[in-house]
Amino acid sequence: MKKFAWILTLIVALSLVLSACGAPAATEAPAEATEAPATEAAATEAATEAAPAEPFRVAVVMPSAINDLAFSQSMYDALMRIQEEMGGPEMFEIVYSENMFVVDDAAAAIRDYASQGYDLVIAHGSQYGSSLQEIAPDFPETSFAWGTTAETFGQPNIFAYEAASQEGGYVNGVLAATLSKSGTIGVVGPIEVGDAKLYVDGFKAGVLATNPAAVVNVNYIGSFSDVALASEAATTHISAGADVMTGSAQMVVGAIGKAEEAGALWFGTQSNQTSLAPTIVVASQVYHWEVALHEMLALIDAGTLGGQSFKADLANGGEVVEFNTDYALPDDAKALAESTIQGIIDGTITITLP
Repeated sequence: MKKFAWILTLIVALSLVLSACGAPAATEAPAEATEAPATEAAATEAATEAAPAEPFRVAVVMPSAINDLAFSQSMYDALMRIQEEMGGPEMFEIVYSENMFVVDDAAAAIRDYASQGYDLVIAHGSQYGSSLQEIAPDFPETSFAWGTTAETFGQPNIFAYEAASQEGGYVNGVLAATLSKSGTIGVVGPIEVGDAKLYVDGFKAGVLATNPAAVVNVNYIGSFSDVALASEAATTHISAGADVMTGSAQMVVGAIGKAEEAGALWFGTQSNQTSLAPTIVVASQVYHWEVALHEMLALIDAGTLGGQSFKADLANGGEVVEFNTDYALPDDAKALAESTIQGIIDGTITITLP
């Protein structure tokens, strides 16, 4: 990237100019020697071609594992896609700290990465906001990002990102209501905040817009990571007659397991959860954070280190509803989902949240 390549280019160029202009003439040039650039412009051009670009370095701190098929994996996958676009780790270096559910440990990792000179440090979790607010002013030359939120704290080196998760949630809700035979649908929520709450509210709105007589039972378990509690909540929903379920955060692996045992359908969010239960997962709303990250990287390269927020939604491709190709979704149901997606994008469908 141009922001980091110019220093090395200048050093090499100057050394070539000095060699050409100030060194004593040799009495006999070696047979393989090439003629030194005669001008500073030629030296600069030669250095630009020869000098490798310095990699852009990104560090990310996340609350769960990079393969959680939920929130943390959504960011990891986005960074890996960008790394591939940029030409590999030689051009785009990624390091991460996973399972940072203890906020103090996460704060220490964030500060350590900033101290090591990483160009962008991502605190991938709304629980990290207060830590970032304290740390960022100590490293004015480092860009930080965190989500899901629009809050930058007025800091010139903090970016924020969020997901309009109610949009994909609404689409999933429409499908859930269409496919449910019992008319009872269960939702396993983590904590009633952020994109998790938006998703749950959007899902419920989609169900009731499609079938006003449907019963949507919502259970927030008070944890993003407690798999056992998620399993218990799913069992309760199934006992109440739910034949379709959904949920948010990394703890849903427990709920999906119970849904699979009961033959209940599942709708995912954040990452594609098909691999957890290919026979019952119908579709997943998948976050593509690279849409926001591309904008951040362009701004950083131009000298803007923060102070802006970004939103992933269906219109900009930051959210994508991915259907499970192994699930025999009826054509009319898929057509309804696709028309709902288009309606949200073009504004003909309005999602009303509580």
